[in-house]
Amino acid sequence: MHPWLQNFNPTGNAALSTIAAAIPVCTLFFFLAVLRKPAWLAAVYAFIAGLVIALAVFHMPVTMAAGAVADGLVYGWFRIAWVVVAAVFIYEVAVESGQFEIIKQSIGGISDDRRLQLLLVAFAFGALLEGAGGGGAPVAVCGAMMIGLGFPPFQTALLCLLANSAPVAYGGLGNPVRTLVAVTGLPEADFSAMIGRILPIVVLILPFWLMRILCKTRDVLEVWPGLVVCGVTFGSIQFFWSNFMGSSLVDILGGIGTLLVLAFFFGKVWQPANVWRIEGEAPPPKKAAERLGTGKILLAWSPFLLLAVLVVLWGIPSVTKTLDLVSWKQPVPGLHLQVIRTPPVVPKAYAEPALFDISWLSTPGTGAFIAGLIAGPLLGLSFKRTIQVFIRSTWRLRLSVLAIMAMLGLGYLTRYCGMDATMGMAMARSGVMFPFFGTLIGWLGVALSGTDAGSNALFGSFQVITANKLGLSPILMGAANSAGGVMGKMIAAQSLVIGCAVTGQEGKEGLLFRAVLKHSIALAAIVALLVLMYAYVFPGAIPNGHHYW
Repeated sequence: MHPWLQNFNPTGNAALSTIAAAIPVCTLFFFLAVLRKPAWLAAVYAFIAGLVIALAVFHMPVTMAAGAVADGLVYGWFRIAWVVVAAVFIYEVAVESGQFEIIKQSIGGISDDRRLQLLLVAFAFGALLEGAGGGGAPVAVCGAMMIGLGFPPFQTALLCLLANSAPVAYGGLGNPVRTLVAVTGLPEADFSAMIGRILPIVVLILPFWLMRILCKTRDVLEVWPGLVVCGVTFGSIQFFWSNFMGSSLVDILGGIGTLLVLAFFFGKVWQPANVWRIEGEAPPPKKAAERLGTGKILLAWSPFLLLAVLVVLWGIPSVTKTLDLVSWKQPVPGLHLQVIRTPPVVPKAYAEPALFDISWLSTPGTGAFIAGLIAGPLLGLSFKRTIQVFIRSTWRLRLSVLAIMAMLGLGYLTRYCGMDATMGMAMARSGVMFPFFGTLIGWLGVALSGTDAGSNALFGSFQVITANKLGLSPILMGAANSAGGVMGKMIAAQSLVIGCAVTGQEGKEGLLFRAVLKHSIALAAIVALLVLMYAYVFPGAIPNGHHYW
């Protein structure tokens, strides 16, 4: 097969080409937000629309389109869907064994106040899970935990999606940062430091933002000391580690540090005057948590502790390399190095690699699955019963998995046919406002692909090229792609599916999308304004040749 050159203006009219490229995204949003269809159905329709546009408008060869879709499906299962299934499996094991009741009591032992539990579970523990592996596990696990604690299902999904924002840029042991380095060739320390000078500012307001969704303003003000401690602790660790130590452990240490600080602060220093509960909820049982010993609490938490430990272990480069020895990686027939990405998206013509990566053992999902297999018998379930719990969990998530696979198929199709670059170039015409709109390109990339690393792979190089043409810092705009992208994670179809699946809200993804969209846009705009400030007011704060300690 002859190489195929991407054409970013296939209609000969830039506006029409941009509209055509946006049709799959608009289809997804239309079915989710307007018609309120289930996410799996919206994703399938968006995928079909994307396939039609790729073939009929961008004139992508059929064999290449098929290869791109197949590549996306392989990645979608092993890197995203499998992680979600395994995470929900662990939660189901904890519930089936009865130990989740003890987990709820242990959190109640720190505080019975739902506001403080939100900070402990969705914000702090969620950041730890995001840093360990990401891929949907934070929303899946934290959402399941909060449902078990008694939070309303729909509100839980919304809160978990919002809480899983600021940690995303350093998720998966810093994978998004490494992706930026891979596609741009610029120093990791510069990118890590720049992202670490944008997001901690947002982190300071995020706890207040979350709390206002949960309760009224007067209830938010009652817990302002806890909100300040939460934001300052995580933001400080995020800034320090990203600027002086590295990108890999930012979220893990930020999550652990925030958990420990909040547990001490709520347990020994300060508690709100009134214990706030969900409207209509029964008062908490008095002193129930005091009867729990340390051993009981550790046993109950063991599934999630095992999850964190094994996912961290799976992320250690030497371990990953060893586990990858049994992976199957082969070029995608008819696609590998056959699609040529051309200027102005890249400095010179570039052949896009395409590999089937069946990393069945090294994926974090396998580590999470093994954690579930160990946790079942550890909590008193027979091995047979543990497997039955896994099968039940997998069956319940079947439509959610379908939605994830459809979205990854679409994401890879848009990348290899050039639709992503067509939309990105349209936003690049914003000139001096490019720092603002370039940040929104990252937001769009994550909303499409579901991952910050995916958005960086799609648009990282383009951000750097455009920044150089406009006389802006390429480090700033590469970092802006990643920092802005984290606010798109909450509206990605995969995230919506996961949020609804673990809270028992299947079919309500459209409602959730409508509820979370305004928060996603507002937070992305805040990040974009910060990038504008760095570009034109505080350019001296942009790292250049930065070094870790």
